[in-house]
Amino acid sequence: MPKMVFVDTQGNRREVDAPTGLSVLEIAHKHGIDLEGACEGSLACSTCHVIVDSSWFEVLKDPTEDEEDMLDLAFGLTKTSRLGCQIVMSEELDGLVVSLPPGSRNLLNK
Repeated sequence: MPKMVFVDTQGNRREVDAPTGLSVLEIAHKHGIDLEGACEGSLACSTCHVIVDSSWFEVLKDPTEDEEDMLDLAFGLTKTSRLGCQIVMSEELDGLVVSLPPGSRNLLNK
C-alpha cells in the first residue's frame, strides 16, 4: 500500500498508509489529521489547503480552473499549494509529502 507523509506547522512528520483512490483529505481524516474539508471534498471551499513538497509538485496532475479559483481564497497560499480533496492517491504518488499551512493546529501526534 502506498504511504504519504503529513508535516505539521512545527515540522513534525507523520507517515501514514494512503490507500489508492482516496484523496489526501480522506486520508487525513482516516488518520485523525486536522485537515478541515468543510465542503466535504465538493470543491466549494479551500479549508483542505495543503502545501505539496516541491519535489512532488510536478508529479501531480495540473489543478483545474475551479481548484485554482478556490485556492485564491486560501490563507498562506504558496507556489505549491493544492486542495487536499483534489489530490487522489495512486501508486505513482507513493511517498507524497504535504505540509499543513500556517494557522493549522499541531495535531499530527494524536
